Amino acid sequence: MSTVSERLDELGITLPAVAAPVAAYVPAVRTGNQVWTSGQLPFIDGALGTTGRVGAEVTAEEAADLARTAALNALAAVDALVGVDKITRVLKIVGFVASAEGFTGQPTVVNGASNLMGEIFGEAGAHARSAVGVAELPLAAPVEIELIVEVSD
Repeated sequence: MSTVSERLDELGITLPAVAAPVAAYVPAVRTGNQVWTSGQLPFIDGALGTTGRVGAEVTAEEAADLARTAALNALAAVDALVGVDKITRVLKIVGFVASAEGFTGQPTVVNGASNLMGEIFGEAGAHARSAVGVAELPLAAPVEIELIVEVSD
C-alpha cells in the first residue's frame, strides 16, 4: 500500500503552502490521535481568486472546485503539523457555503472536498460531514472547509 504522499504524487496533486491565519488562531491543532484544522478558505498563492455567494456571483460547480482547493489547504495544515503520511482516516469535514437567498445546494458544493478525500484516501477517506449554508464568510469567500483526521503516532 502506498503512502499518502505517494498517492498525492500519483494523482498529480501538490499540497500548497499553509495559508497564513487571517486572525488570532493556528491552522491546526493535535489532540491525542486527532488533528483538527481551522476553517480553511480557498486561497491560491495567498489570495482568493473568487469571491461572492454561491447561487448569485458563484455557481455551484465553481464552488465545488473551491471546496476542493480549501480541502487541499486543510491537508496542507495537517501536513505542516504532523506530516500527511501520518493520516490514517478522515473523520469529518465541515463545509460552510456562503449562500444566496434560496440556494440549497450546499451538499453538492461540499462534495468538492469530500470527493477529494475519497480520491486520496480510498475507504479511509469516507467521513462524517456537515454542509452548512451561511450568509457571509470571511473575506467574502464562497466556501470554508474544516477537516478532522485521525493520525498515527
